[in-house]
Amino acid sequence: METQILTGVMLVVFFTVMIGVGLYCRRHSTNVDGFVLGGRSVGPWLTAFAYGTSYFSAVIFVGYAGQFGWAFGMSSTWIGLGNAFIGSLLAWVILGRRTRVMTQHLESKTMPDFFEKRYLSKGLKIAASFIVFIFLIPYTASLYNGLSSLFNMAFGIPYWVVIAIMAVLTGIYVIFGGYMATAINDFIQGIIMLVGIVAVIAAVLNANGGFLEAYKSLAEVPNETMEGAFASFVGPNPVFLFFVVMLTSLGTWGLPQMVGKFYSIKNEEAINKGTIISTVFAIIVAGGCYFLGGFGRLLKPEVVESITVDGKIMNDRIIPSILSNLSPIIIAIVIVLVLAASMSTLSSLVLTSSSTLTLDVIAPSAKKRNKEFSEKKKLTVLRLFIVFFIVVSAAIAIIKDMFPGFTFIAQMMGVSWGALAGAFLAPFLYGLYWKKTTKVAVAVSFIFGTGIEIIQLLKDFGLFTIDGGFFGFMFTNSLYSGVFAMVGGLILVPVVSLLTPKLSKQDTDGMFSCYEREVKVNSKESLGK
Repeated sequence: METQILTGVMLVVFFTVMIGVGLYCRRHSTNVDGFVLGGRSVGPWLTAFAYGTSYFSAVIFVGYAGQFGWAFGMSSTWIGLGNAFIGSLLAWVILGRRTRVMTQHLESKTMPDFFEKRYLSKGLKIAASFIVFIFLIPYTASLYNGLSSLFNMAFGIPYWVVIAIMAVLTGIYVIFGGYMATAINDFIQGIIMLVGIVAVIAAVLNANGGFLEAYKSLAEVPNETMEGAFASFVGPNPVFLFFVVMLTSLGTWGLPQMVGKFYSIKNEEAINKGTIISTVFAIIVAGGCYFLGGFGRLLKPEVVESITVDGKIMNDRIIPSILSNLSPIIIAIVIVLVLAASMSTLSSLVLTSSSTLTLDVIAPSAKKRNKEFSEKKKLTVLRLFIVFFIVVSAAIAIIKDMFPGFTFIAQMMGVSWGALAGAFLAPFLYGLYWKKTTKVAVAVSFIFGTGIEIIQLLKDFGLFTIDGGFFGFMFTNSLYSGVFAMVGGLILVPVVSLLTPKLSKQDTDGMFSCYEREVKVNSKESLGK
């Protein structure tokens, strides 16, 4: 009862603040640029937290932390550190400034719009839009994973009720306030995540006799591969660990909802500060989540048996089981933490999906038919698509829970990240840095990235098998195939670009002229000549 009261009070306060921010930010959403990009004037703290909270959701805290913590033990912390230094620090350093400069120069508001204007191809924009549409919906639906176990632990309420509440409240503040409301709420939700993960780790370590005692117990857990595997530096399966780190870290460079955060950042100072803030945030949140998951092996045998179905551990029940015996205040904090993480990512995904479909498909189609499509109409359509994406993703999550045998949804969720990153990472990265990248090479990357993951999906669905050899290894699971899709794109794009017709020198020089523009800076930034 105490847990329910504490959680209920905290949730009411949390939801009230979220909706209040949405209503407050209506003044920033009177035009498309303000609604989608916050007027390209968002400061470092909001941008950094928006990036981090879009990155880490309930999928990370409940799903991945439990799954990989169980598989790797303490070495799963490397996944969080990879997310921090590859997925955050390097992403900001390599993509941040160039993305902000070129997208403003090209007047690009979305990733598909960037592909059209950078490579002078409407076909690429349409193809990218449909890839976003097809693969972001199941990815969005996966955000609800893990919420069921936590809310049942606290309230015993049906899963569909949790999904409905989260979907409706997220929809309200995004529809009213657009990107600015999302960014401000992401900042608030990020603070909750930081405080929450530190409190939870402290409570779990204390419950296991402190760090040294917990670490010693973890080292004593038997493993057929090596002695003390779950307390070792690289864990029982370092190859699999490497692939997990690469997909969850490097993959963010090609995800439209992540890269889109760089479009709206305010200035150079904001980029420099945002890089540091985002990295520290990721170290604490991602590193903390996977560090916590590493202690899953310390669960008592009877608890492990209770979360085992048909001989298989239910990954999304590991973290809730770790937390089930903690104090009511810690459980309440965890529930708000996971809800905040999920809502922040959900808001980012639906805003990305709706803006892509509206600005890159609907608006050009209306223009082609000589129909008026004013700013007001664009905003109306944007908001309608936000409702559409939230409803569809919520419905998919509910159907998946009601019909566990409907495995296609779960498998589709698994390949979504790999398909998006595999298709977009190389074309976007080379497009910012290399004038000779061609539209044919971009199209090949789109086909290769999505094709690899479609093959993975069909294999997972049992339509055929791939046994042994290199291809058997590549399609072991969506983590492996996702990494091969990304790396393959990074190789294919330059090779195909060297063999196919280039854009005219005049066009590419005009695009890259944005990097040559002279700007004045203080002497603390440069000593001058």
